[in-house]
Amino acid sequence: MPTTANPSRPEALPSSDPRKSSGKLTLWPLVATTFFMVSGGTYGTEDIVHGAGYLKGILILLLTPVIWSLPTAFMIGELASAVPAEGGYYAWVRRAMGNVWGFQEAWLSLAASIFDMAIYPTLFVAYLTHLVSWFAVGRRGVMVGLGVVIVCALLNIAGVKVVATTSVWLFLLLSSPFALIVLLAPFKHGALAGASTAPVTMNVGIIGGLMIAMWNYMGWDNASTIALEVEHPQRTYPRAMIAAVIVVALSYIVPVAAMWMTGIHPSQWETGSWADLAGLVGGPLLRAALVLGGMMSAFGMFNSLVMSYSRLPLAMAQEGMLPKFFGKLHAKTRVPWVSVVVLATGWALCLGLGFERLVTIDILIYGCSLLLEFMALVSLRIREPNLPRPFRVPGGLFGAVMVGLVPMTLLGYAVYSGDHEQILGMSAFIFGLIVIGAGFVLYAVQLLMPRSDRPPEQPRIVEPEPLP
Repeated sequence: MPTTANPSRPEALPSSDPRKSSGKLTLWPLVATTFFMVSGGTYGTEDIVHGAGYLKGILILLLTPVIWSLPTAFMIGELASAVPAEGGYYAWVRRAMGNVWGFQEAWLSLAASIFDMAIYPTLFVAYLTHLVSWFAVGRRGVMVGLGVVIVCALLNIAGVKVVATTSVWLFLLLSSPFALIVLLAPFKHGALAGASTAPVTMNVGIIGGLMIAMWNYMGWDNASTIALEVEHPQRTYPRAMIAAVIVVALSYIVPVAAMWMTGIHPSQWETGSWADLAGLVGGPLLRAALVLGGMMSAFGMFNSLVMSYSRLPLAMAQEGMLPKFFGKLHAKTRVPWVSVVVLATGWALCLGLGFERLVTIDILIYGCSLLLEFMALVSLRIREPNLPRPFRVPGGLFGAVMVGLVPMTLLGYAVYSGDHEQILGMSAFIFGLIVIGAGFVLYAVQLLMPRSDRPPEQPRIVEPEPLP
């Protein structure tokens, strides 16, 4: 869509995309894909209940989105409505602070994906082997995980509408067993007080429960990278972020509250115990449904995150920060298929490495990228006060500064308290710092590479299209 040039800034580029409006995401498909990028369902709340008990656990699950998710959602709502560009947070940081920091923002996200994305096919296989033990023999599980990667890559190449529609149906299917738990739990009121699901082996405190809750509410900015594939992003993103926060919070809190009614002791909750808890409430069929839900959760998270991460190399290639072939689009669906294939290949090669989820690395790398986004929010308020912002964080410049204060404080505490994990013989914190430092080395290397598509000194400007 044509835009009016602004003489006070570098030449503006149109924000339009060859993709037709009919193929773009609307509100609820964007909410569903955001749900999988952040949560993937009620799975993962067991450790919180085990460590903090029901009442404190529910309070943690209720307060965490207020002090952690909503500030992030507000920041994303403003930046996504002001700069609805392909690449999302990469484009925001680069516009606000220049090439170096834009590159670091993209690097941090892609580096984190190495430790993150190989987990989801592995989780899919883990739930599958609960139903059919045959897949646990030999390399069968790895082959199934590879199949998950290939199928998700193909779904992504088929287009954002396919990914979003898949996310909507997966959300409905995996939520159904938890809805049954909520309906059946009142009939088991107090009846499971003496029930036992498995030997108790965990020792997670209240602080540990808070850290786990933060991890369960992490990743809101992932949906921003597909801005040009969202219909009316200036209006849709803020609404989708707020709606997704509510949906994710309810998906955690309501089933936990329902299980509280049954009287089962919090000590019986442990990682992966939702299936056993469902079996106590509704029998073997409901237990099997929870296991199938776990498979759908892992598949949905991987599928949605492929869509998110694949737009980073596309945006960087368009800006000259990566070779141009990463910007190749599928002739029909306009999806960056080269980026999808390259990233999927990298994640597939990590399937056999057996990474455990390293919370400290995840939080450290994610925290650095989120810090850059909050800095971009403040920087754009100062540098471009007249930039159209259909949605803005209230409170002026002071509000823009304060909205990031609590989330960044929580992240700092999480990194400080979680520096006990080990990887490659060193603390996860030191390893994370090495990963962060590698981004600056890679930026220097790409500057030395002889290419005609060298990034301009000033970031390209992508003006938001007017609201209808």
